[in-house]
Amino acid sequence: MEERQRAVEGVVSVADKAFWRARRVFVTGCSGILGSWLTLALLDAGADVVGLIRDYVPQSNLSLTGAIQRITRVDGDIADGELLKRVLNEYEIEIVFHLAAQPLVRLANRAPVGTFETNIRGTWLLLEACRVSPTVKRIVVASSDKAYGDQDVLPYTEEAPLQGRHPYDVSKSCADLLTQAYATTYNLPAAITRCGNIYGGGDLNWDRIVPGTMRSVLFGERPVIRSDGTPLRDYLYVDDIVAGYLRLAECLDDPALYGQAFNFGMDDPRTALDVARLIIAISDHPELEPVVLNQASHEIGRQYLSSEKAHRVLGWRAQYSLDEGLRRTLAWYRAFFQRANDV
Repeated sequence: MEERQRAVEGVVSVADKAFWRARRVFVTGCSGILGSWLTLALLDAGADVVGLIRDYVPQSNLSLTGAIQRITRVDGDIADGELLKRVLNEYEIEIVFHLAAQPLVRLANRAPVGTFETNIRGTWLLLEACRVSPTVKRIVVASSDKAYGDQDVLPYTEEAPLQGRHPYDVSKSCADLLTQAYATTYNLPAAITRCGNIYGGGDLNWDRIVPGTMRSVLFGERPVIRSDGTPLRDYLYVDDIVAGYLRLAECLDDPALYGQAFNFGMDDPRTALDVARLIIAISDHPELEPVVLNQASHEIGRQYLSSEKAHRVLGWRAQYSLDEGLRRTLAWYRAFFQRANDV
């Protein structure tokens, strides 16, 4: 299964293997879409990876690729501060990627306290554990374009204020500001990523436009769009995001980057309806028409990023077009559902 997964998605090969070889790296949220591909890239680069996993999901990309068998697995919750301190000290962690979060806007609206507990409290507990650790030297914290909230000026640059107003957006604004506070006050070697909508194989949150639409078209069904189809977003292929995370961590030997945030996007925003129709066009059922429910609430209408700072400072730039990324992703889901049918 591992070879088939790699054939349809591919693990990024941009990491500086000399830098990552034998580095002790802690990845929170390693079983999610981004965490799983980041973990695979780190393993391939020779890193010694410790991964925090709250719930074991046998269908996760981390499990299907076999990566879960290649890491030191820690079962626990990001909101357990004593556990985080133990992991950092016991495994003498040098580099931390903090990805653990409750990632769904609709769930955050329905049950905000759990989102705040994970996304805000979990972040300050991890930052505090890093602050008192004698070994941690580099920290990359995942924020989001949602941290900006609704803005009049687009695209968002890193200088825009963080003004989330709804539960998920607020949780990301807070986590972002906490990271800046620790970097500024304690000289913590932490930097922040603010990414557009990440897509790629391994995302099992079917409420999201890309995996939900792909599941529908592979089953020959009309895909459902919860919004009115007009929300405008950046859509960025997961391999490009992984490359950005690795590059940022590699650059954190420069204290001038402590506390800084970097946008990662395509600089080519698309509507939800556009993305659904692109997926339909590359599927085996190009005759399908989306069902537009127009039921989404508390979501920002237009939200996209300028990645100029990441281009200039990090030398990062997206390598995959939306068409190529979607084709690779559709191949992953085709193999995923075929495997389910073969079992």
